[in-house]
Amino acid sequence: MHPSEAPRATRFWPFMFALFVGSFMSVLSSSTITIAIPELQRHFGAELSLLQWTLTGFMLAMGTSAPLTGYLGGRFSFKWVYVATLVGFILASVLCGLAWDARSLVAFRFLQGAFCGAIMPVTMTLIYQVVPREQQALAASLWSLASSLAPAFGPTFAGWLITLGNWRWLFFFNVPLGLVAVGLAVRTIPFYRLQVPKAFDLPGLLSVITGTLSLLIALSQGREWGWSNGKTVSLLMLGTLSLTFFVIRELRTSAPLLDLRVLANGRYVVTLLVSSIITISLYSGAFLVPLFLQKIQGVTPLETGLILLPSSLAMALLMPLVGRLYGTIGPSTLMTAGVLMIAGGTYALSRLTPEIPHSYMLAWMVVRNVGISLALMPASNAGMEQISRELSGHASSISNWLRNVLGAFSIAIFTSLLSTFTSREAEVLVQQGMTERRQIELFSFVAGINDVYLVATLVALVAVPLSLGIRKQPAVLKTPAEAR
Repeated sequence: MHPSEAPRATRFWPFMFALFVGSFMSVLSSSTITIAIPELQRHFGAELSLLQWTLTGFMLAMGTSAPLTGYLGGRFSFKWVYVATLVGFILASVLCGLAWDARSLVAFRFLQGAFCGAIMPVTMTLIYQVVPREQQALAASLWSLASSLAPAFGPTFAGWLITLGNWRWLFFFNVPLGLVAVGLAVRTIPFYRLQVPKAFDLPGLLSVITGTLSLLIALSQGREWGWSNGKTVSLLMLGTLSLTFFVIRELRTSAPLLDLRVLANGRYVVTLLVSSIITISLYSGAFLVPLFLQKIQGVTPLETGLILLPSSLAMALLMPLVGRLYGTIGPSTLMTAGVLMIAGGTYALSRLTPEIPHSYMLAWMVVRNVGISLALMPASNAGMEQISRELSGHASSISNWLRNVLGAFSIAIFTSLLSTFTSREAEVLVQQGMTERRQIELFSFVAGINDVYLVATLVALVAVPLSLGIRKQPAVLKTPAEAR
């Protein structure tokens, strides 16, 4: 096949099912670990600050591998990049299941995240390069459905596995599911290459990895080291300079790792900002609610999953409907309504008390997740639908890289903020005359969670004016080639 040949026509539903299974598996691996963290603390006797890296490190590795997908897809085809990352993900999952201590688990989660980081941008690229334009909103909603169903069933599934077996089966489960995904990808995804890259931008890759690693370590360790400490300041400076060098290089080199010309599209940039804010909001709930239920209210992992299940199911079941509404009412209304619901639900969760009923948390988690469902797919599709097919691989790599890095940053920042706010609230309680240590720990931790949710509410509200500016695209006519 000629290197620049376009993808051949393929059957829509088998093709989408192949992408759905791989995307579901990759998101499932990030959604189940939050339920397992308290169990991992008990099993390994490790601190939360170390075990949060099983999620933070996973997200960071996803972010550092995502920029590679545009180059690899052009060099080897997006089909075989997808298959290779699925195989690597399966092997890394086995290693995670065999981990002998907390540090080895964190290391293997880094490896798992590196392979997982290519899955979402590759599957997004395949949608915008293979699927005809008039079907892309439906395809994007189905792709987003995979990202919604995994969190819907992940916590309950994880709680069930931990209760009946142990945490290791959270990783071994990926083996049969991953093999199914590999088989489907080989059979249903067409081989093609639109544009073979001239060279590999190694300096660009090293600078983007150095920048993201430096900033994340500084943000996650800044409170412990001190924000004016030499190590913290040095890492912040190194991260900023590395990412600045990366941007300058990508704009000047003839063979960029990420083609930043896509950022000249204002609509794409705005929707990228909205998607990033939604990502931060999503991870605030996924990280803090299980901690509150298990550490404050003594809920089991299985019960935690069952409490979270209705809200995640609401998000998942609404996603296909959003795909159909997109063409009718456009992205702005959907995104604005969704962001307002995210902000309202997040603010309600800043009013927690140790005795608060589960029904209160369930109801407001439903509101948040419905909002995420309304806003997430429109934000993704509204930007990508203006990007040319040849640049769609770079656009999806940038989108997923930024979301994954911000996801990792948000976990690190929320963990740091939670620790800071908890300590501050504990000092206030002592000054007010509270002396019983258990009560101080309990009430200060709850107050710290509430403070973090207030911050997350303010972050979500930033997306409201951005969402209002996205206009509906005119209908796209089929080209003669697409009509055939």
